[in-house]
Amino acid sequence: MITVTEATATAGALKSLSDEGVSIWLDDLSRGRITSGNLAALVENRHVVGVTTNPSIFQAAIGSGAGYEEQLAELAVRGVTVDEAVRMMTTADVRAAADVLRPVHDATAGRDGRVSIEVDPRLAHDTRATVAEAKQLFWLVDRPNVMIKIPATEAGLPAITEVIGLGISVNVTLIFSLERYRAVMDAYLAGLEKAKERGLDLSKIHSVASFFVSRVDSEIDKRLTALGTDEALALKGRAALANARLAYEAYEDVFGGGRWTALAGARANKQRPLWASTGVKDPAYKDTLYVDELVAPGTVNTMPEATLDATADHGDIHGDSVTGGYAQARADLAAVERLGISYDEVVGQLEDEGVAKFQVSWQDLLDAVTKSLNSKGVDA
Repeated sequence: MITVTEATATAGALKSLSDEGVSIWLDDLSRGRITSGNLAALVENRHVVGVTTNPSIFQAAIGSGAGYEEQLAELAVRGVTVDEAVRMMTTADVRAAADVLRPVHDATAGRDGRVSIEVDPRLAHDTRATVAEAKQLFWLVDRPNVMIKIPATEAGLPAITEVIGLGISVNVTLIFSLERYRAVMDAYLAGLEKAKERGLDLSKIHSVASFFVSRVDSEIDKRLTALGTDEALALKGRAALANARLAYEAYEDVFGGGRWTALAGARANKQRPLWASTGVKDPAYKDTLYVDELVAPGTVNTMPEATLDATADHGDIHGDSVTGGYAQARADLAAVERLGISYDEVVGQLEDEGVAKFQVSWQDLLDAVTKSLNSKGVDA
C-alpha cells in the first residue's frame, strides 16, 4: 500500500521523469509479484510502464520455489525435461506480466507496456540457435507486448537483424561499448529493411537497446583506485555517465540520418536507448545517480525496485541531463585513457563477464529446478 508521503514523492520525481520522456520499466519479475497485485500497483501508482527480466532475475525468483510449487508438481508428473520446465515457468510469468501491462501497451500504440524475456544465455555465440530460440519464445508467450532479449555479441548482431525482419520486437541486451552500440542500431535498421521487403507493418515492430551503466563505473573505478593518484581519483564515478551520454549522441546521429528517414516514412519506430544496470554499486554515490543524470527524451530507464523506491523518495529530476554533456563526456573518457586504462579492454571484459554471469545464473536455475523435479519422484 502506498502511503501519503510515498504518493507525494511518486507524483514528484517519478512523474517528472515520465514527463521528461523517460519510460520507467521495472527490472524484476516473480510470480509472487504478479499474483499479489504488486506489479499492477506499481503500474498504477509508480509510473511503471514495462518490465525487464534476465536469467539472474529468474534464478532468484524460481530458485526460491515460492509460488511455483503447483506448477513444478504438474511438470514433474508429466516427466518434462528440466529445460522444458524452466521455459514453461518463465514464459508463464512473462505471459501473466504481459497481461497486466496490456492496457499500457494498447494506450501507447505498443511503445510501452512491454515485458522482456531473454533467449537461453548458452546460445549467446550461436546465431542460428538464437534466432530459433527467439521465434520459439515469441510463440510460447503468445502476447503482442512481449519483447525477446538478444545479447549484443558478435553472433547476436545478425540474429537481431533476422528476428526484427520477422516482425518480432527485440530488446538488445548487454551493450557496453559505443562501437557495439552503433552495430546494434545498424542491425536493427537492417532488420526493418528486411521486414519492409517482406511487406510487414513496421509500425508494429519495436526495439530497445539496453546500454549497461553501473558496471562500467565498477570496473573503471577499480582501476582508478589502484592507480591512486589525485588525477585518477578525481575521475571516479564519471566514466559510466560519459559512456551513456555518448551513446545517446550516437542514437541522435543514427536516427537523424537518411537511412532512418526512409524507414520512418514507412511508419517504423526508433530503437530507443534503454539504461540498464542502473542500481548504484558504490555506496559513496547517490543511489539515484544513474536516474537523475541520464534524463533524455525517448529513453527507457529499467530499475531494480530499490532504485525505483529511492527515485520516488529523493530523486532529483531537473530536466534533460544528457544532451548538453557530450563534450565533457568525451573529455572524461579521454582522461581515463590517458591514465593507461583501455576503454576497449574494459568494455570487452564487461561483455564477456555479462554473458558468463547470465550463463552461471541459468545453470543455477536449471540445477534448482532439477532438484525440485527429482524431489517429486521424477527423473529430470
